Amino acid sequence: MTGIQQIFPAGDAGPLTTEDLERLYAYPDGTGVRVAVNFVSSADGAVEVEGGSAGLSTPPDRVVLDLGTDLADVVLVAAGTATSEGFTGVKHNDRMDDRRRRFGLAGVPVTAVVTSSGRSLDPSAPVLTDTLVPTIVFTCESVSAGLRDRWSDAGADVVLTGDGAVDLGAAVAELQRRGLRRVNCMGGPALFGSLAEAGLVDELRLTVAPFLVSGGAGRIARGAGMDPARLELLSVVTGDDTLLIRYRVGDSAAG
Repeated sequence: MTGIQQIFPAGDAGPLTTEDLERLYAYPDGTGVRVAVNFVSSADGAVEVEGGSAGLSTPPDRVVLDLGTDLADVVLVAAGTATSEGFTGVKHNDRMDDRRRRFGLAGVPVTAVVTSSGRSLDPSAPVLTDTLVPTIVFTCESVSAGLRDRWSDAGADVVLTGDGAVDLGAAVAELQRRGLRRVNCMGGPALFGSLAEAGLVDELRLTVAPFLVSGGAGRIARGAGMDPARLELLSVVTGDDTLLIRYRVGDSAAG
């Protein structure tokens, strides 16, 4: 038992089982790509404490994060977030192996990193070197060929999708071409903002953690700005004073 209860849509009063949560967070059947974005924020909107999100996470949040990774074909992350959060490639554990076997998924999800400048992705970064399957690096022509070669030498699968910035539409299309249609995006805010502005986000999975932080921490999405996109509430579950919310992302509400 998880100690997590569903409050929307209304269900039984008792805690959800692991199987209940798997059904709630599973990607829908079909052949189309599905991009789900995960974020945790404090009750006052902060997305980090002392430079990282770990200080905001609670046990229910970690349950949902595990579900996102376990049920995905690919974990998509910005290079800066991968570096600051100490990402490696996804590794085996008994929970994930059992879950992926039951859902008919490959052994481990692929990791895909996005970088338009290359500055945040050192070739020695664990997200490139500490992996079970090669990490995909989506980058662009403006990044030096020498740096791209060093990523390749470190074991990465380097994919060019754009001239001066990564073309995220082309990147998502490439994931789908490879059969990686269940996309679990782990941030950061600039990548989320760019995906949202391009109309590429299907679902937002937002954890509202029971903390007040104040200070100058950023918000979950950052970018040039967009007409407000309407969100449809899919589910709300709670545990340990934490709200775990799923929204379907709709079209722009303007016009």
